[in-house]
Amino acid sequence: MKHPKEERTYVMIKPDGVRKGLIGEIIKRFEQRDLKIVALEMFQPTHEELDNHYPKNEEWITRLGHKTLTTYEKYGYDAMTDFGTIDPSIIGPEIRKWLLDFMKSAPLVKMVVQGIHAVDVVRKIAGDTMPYKADMGTIRGDFSIDSPALANKEKRAVMNVIHCSETPEEAEHEIKHWFGANPTHNYKRFGVDE
Repeated sequence: MKHPKEERTYVMIKPDGVRKGLIGEIIKRFEQRDLKIVALEMFQPTHEELDNHYPKNEEWITRLGHKTLTTYEKYGYDAMTDFGTIDPSIIGPEIRKWLLDFMKSAPLVKMVVQGIHAVDVVRKIAGDTMPYKADMGTIRGDFSIDSPALANKEKRAVMNVIHCSETPEEAEHEIKHWFGANPTHNYKRFGVDE
């Protein structure tokens, strides 16, 4: 069992976060909460790397289609007009494609963040996945106002600045996927680890 201060999570600053110049601000917010950045790199992902990052199973992809249809229904839009179908198993792959295209559109910043309840704390700092729902004071609430309704109308992914793992298990999988055997760094932070 790891020490509580050693929980790690995976964070990726998305193309919109990089283009808005938010790299330093995002790192600052984690460090202000006494979390440590133990691995960090800017990189341009390949299609294959991104394709392997996002789930490929039919259930997950169809869920994307269902979420899209729910958004369309909520705001009174016509999915048939925009997609030519109301079948979530056909809409889902299109949404996944938009996501991959968006994530390849600029360099990304990947990092491993470590600290007490790192997974939950990072997600709290990031804010709701849907920026228009994110509270002010969170990364997404302060720096994005995008919504799935707008993204679908513009045939693109939701721009929500940052990706962060949802569970410790997902974090370990994503850290291994994006950093491989590269070691994370071990150091003590003044006032935090002493």
